[in-house]
Amino acid sequence: MKVFIFPGQGAQFPGMGKELFENSSIAKKRFDQANEILGFNITEIMFGEDDQVLKETKVTQPAIFLHSTILSEVMNNRFRPEMVAGHSLGEFSALVAAGVFRFEEGLSLVTERALAMQDACNEEPGTMAAILGLEDEKVESICESITGIVIPANYNCPGQIVISGTLQSVQNACEALKEAGARRAILLPVGGAFHSPLMAPAKDRLAEAIENTSFHSPNCTVYQNVTATGITDPEKIRTNLIAQLTAPVQWTQCIKQMIADGASHFTEVGPGKVLQGLVKKIDRSIETCSGV
Repeated sequence: MKVFIFPGQGAQFPGMGKELFENSSIAKKRFDQANEILGFNITEIMFGEDDQVLKETKVTQPAIFLHSTILSEVMNNRFRPEMVAGHSLGEFSALVAAGVFRFEEGLSLVTERALAMQDACNEEPGTMAAILGLEDEKVESICESITGIVIPANYNCPGQIVISGTLQSVQNACEALKEAGARRAILLPVGGAFHSPLMAPAKDRLAEAIENTSFHSPNCTVYQNVTATGITDPEKIRTNLIAQLTAPVQWTQCIKQMIADGASHFTEVGPGKVLQGLVKKIDRSIETCSGV
């Protein structure tokens, strides 16, 4: 079975989407539409060379969403998914590609998500760290032993978990995890504690926007971060999407479940090849490629 997967924040790069814009009338129409919806010229930032502006959450999230959803549309007959999944932000791209809500609605939700997350970061400073070389259970156990807020936020692949929480708690957890045998514990250059309880204000704000959006039955099975299971009920998809901001991204579990359900080929739709690498680390026998 063919699976299409959509990347999240961190996959951006200067010049992203420019080739799509120059070679497809569909892409040009969508990018122009996005500039109008957003109220600023995001294509100028995406196609430019200033990676610092591109890294701003309010720009990064819609930029990755645009690249991914427009690419899936430009692929035409090559985009025939039997399953879809997205990593964190990428779940919004996956839902548009699966027909759960329209491109315009997805862009509005992603923009609201980015702004809500930025406000939450300003309200309660936090950070994230990548932990390499430890079993999931060990990371979970040590996080539970640390005073304050620090939890596993991204289960990316075996031996690679990202933790999230308050600045001091994450730093304390990193020290404890290194003492427990972690190969590396690297603080990430992010603006806040994504997928942790510190995102609760953003979750509440985004929930209202999601509740006011029409959700339709997907044209294929959607595997969501919160449950790591295949879902086709639009109301369950809505509930999980609301929960996503404060819940861990169960990417390893998602990929394993899709493989168990018959997935044999994964195509990454969007900037970069990060997800292809993670899939290979989860199961080396699976075929992967880019949707270009």
